[in-house]
Amino acid sequence: MPPAPPDRRPPRPWLVLCVAILLPGCGQVMNRQPVRGLTFLFFMLLLGGLTLATAAPEVSQVGKLAGGIFVYAMAIFDAYRVARLRRELWRLGRA
Repeated sequence: MPPAPPDRRPPRPWLVLCVAILLPGCGQVMNRQPVRGLTFLFFMLLLGGLTLATAAPEVSQVGKLAGGIFVYAMAIFDAYRVARLRRELWRLGRA
């Protein structure tokens, strides 16, 4: 008798959210989307560096990194949204 296939249960959305907050791009990796996670990380660094290089000296640190912070927030939202969707589809037996 062959071994049973591994459980393909998606990770819990709150766990994906916590990982996405702590490690940028890793929420997408947990959702089995590593290329998407690397893309978010790339644009986070690119836009953060761009706004850092072009911001006026009197701008706050948050303002100097605004581009990267924006992409970071979108990555967190995206990871949680995909995790919720995958979990719900799995629960309904469609994935």
